[in-house]
Amino acid sequence: MGMNVEKRWAGRWALMALAVLALPVQAATYLRFADEAGTARFGERLADGQVQPLDGAPWAGGKALGRPRTVEASQLLAPVTPRSVIAIGYNYPSHTTDRPDPTALGMFAKLPGSITGPGAVIPYPRRAKNLHYEGEVVIVIGEPAFQVPREAALSKIFGFSAGNDVSERDWQAGDLQWLRAKASDGFGPVGPWIVTDLDPASLTVKTFLNGTLKQSDAVKNLFFDFATIISEVSETIALAPGDIIFTGTPGTTEPMAPGDEVVVEVSGVGQLRNVVGSP
Repeated sequence: MGMNVEKRWAGRWALMALAVLALPVQAATYLRFADEAGTARFGERLADGQVQPLDGAPWAGGKALGRPRTVEASQLLAPVTPRSVIAIGYNYPSHTTDRPDPTALGMFAKLPGSITGPGAVIPYPRRAKNLHYEGEVVIVIGEPAFQVPREAALSKIFGFSAGNDVSERDWQAGDLQWLRAKASDGFGPVGPWIVTDLDPASLTVKTFLNGTLKQSDAVKNLFFDFATIISEVSETIALAPGDIIFTGTPGTTEPMAPGDEVVVEVSGVGQLRNVVGSP
């Protein structure tokens, strides 16, 4: 092959490589479900709605296991089993109209036992009197993150889900800490799945109570964006793949009653549906 021909082919390969790099990244959807034996499994939701089971968590490189299958909504579990569950308070201007704008990130913890999935009943503790919904975008961490600079923080995200930071307002106001108010069993529905490669700045969150829109806002309005959140949290807390961060709730909230249906909708992700149980 002559030198000119080699140069022409080298130029074509370079152009092809640039073209591939310019292609939009295809988002993927991952979930957890209970199979017929009751075993929890990870899976990838395919374009035709079928689910390809995986042999492990997708952020850990889980590979296809067996053939794609149908998974019913009733089989869905929380898409994560986090070691750490971090939450951010007072992060939307629409949620802080009665207080000064925050000057520092307000973070707190929820317990892993608070995490439940789509369709799970939200428990109404027998001593609770003022149980509220809080619809939020949930970040799922994909790589170990400790003392991550802000400019590198978004690279640690695996994907996004919808979450409901269930809160008992009387306990929140009266207890020494928010542990009971926000971290009780079942106070953290997440789902219905995780979607990767979404543009954080374009995400919106809405909450519906019995079909009526109650909350609606855009992530671009946050006081502290996702990069800042991950950087600040990881300054003192080492985040592991599969850990999650509730990023804040917008607007105002109202009490929930037994039998109420709460739907949290995150653009690009879908709807998380849960019903409130009885004391």
